[in-house]
Amino acid sequence: MEILNIFLMAPDPSGKGGSSGTLIMMGLMILVFWLFMIRPQAKKAKQQKEFVNSMQKGDKIVTISGIHGTINKVNEDGTIMLETSPGSYMKIEKTAVSLEWSNSANKAATAEVKK
Repeated sequence: MEILNIFLMAPDPSGKGGSSGTLIMMGLMILVFWLFMIRPQAKKAKQQKEFVNSMQKGDKIVTISGIHGTINKVNEDGTIMLETSPGSYMKIEKTAVSLEWSNSANKAATAEVKK
């Protein structure tokens, strides 16, 4: 019965320990929120930043708008020259490159080569 009161946030009928149970539940809710929401997003943002900083000439990438291409030049101003087809270049921001889509496109390309 005491566990049910904690989950329902109802006051303890005996009149003792009601506020400590509420504080424990709030702490557990904050911990769960951090574990399942904040921590994974921070990890993903760190991976994206490392990917953007490690891009170099010749890498095959996909932008967040779905444009596929090969990096021709990495500029110092935070942009890259992307070759979309032979002789056709686009200047885009480094932050416009998608880590997930680039990885999946590169995996698909290596799978085709292995066949």
